[in-house]
Amino acid sequence: MPTKTVVLIEDETIVRQMLRLAVEKSTGLKVVAEFGDGREGLEYCLKQPPDMVICDLSLPGMHGFDVIRGIREKQQEPRILILTSRIDANLPVQSAALGVQGYVDKTKPLPVLLEAVKEVAGGGIYFAAKVNAPEPLKQPEQGIALHLPVIAGADPLSPREIEVAKLVAEGFASKGIADKLVLSVRTVEKHRANIMDKTGVRDVASLTRYCIHYGLVHA
Repeated sequence: MPTKTVVLIEDETIVRQMLRLAVEKSTGLKVVAEFGDGREGLEYCLKQPPDMVICDLSLPGMHGFDVIRGIREKQQEPRILILTSRIDANLPVQSAALGVQGYVDKTKPLPVLLEAVKEVAGGGIYFAAKVNAPEPLKQPEQGIALHLPVIAGADPLSPREIEVAKLVAEGFASKGIADKLVLSVRTVEKHRANIMDKTGVRDVASLTRYCIHYGLVHA
């Protein structure tokens, strides 16, 4: 199996170089390029798409979100992990809108970052930053799903699955959800199984954290 490739976009030279050494030594991934400027990093990714991008947000040349947006606008689907020391209530929703698979607070220890890199590169999602939940997102219009991150290869969550996930996170059991949405308990259980499969979470507590991260419910 070919070695997965990574591009690092981080403006602090020492941090970037240490991160490169740690990623290559501990994860088996190959860092093919590193940049301290957002625009230069984007230009490289568009010409030679990597399997994964690790991107800071506060960058010279172009903000990290604009880098990610530029990648997504070209229909490229590398796994994306955000590094940031700017933790605020809008981070989860902004990340979700761009299909980011994870983010890590730069004040976290290196092992946490490496764990996040491995998880995201392997097709999972990973969030390691304490944020206050923003206002809950509006319910999606019929037939339109919010762009919430899912594991590699999975279909997006449907509007109904988002409704069910929100109610599970709010503490409703399957019977209560069925009554509220006028569905059978069996249908609700099927939706719950699909949600778990698509997001990679395996229990109600993890699903609740997922919903809080993406503003579906209050903390």
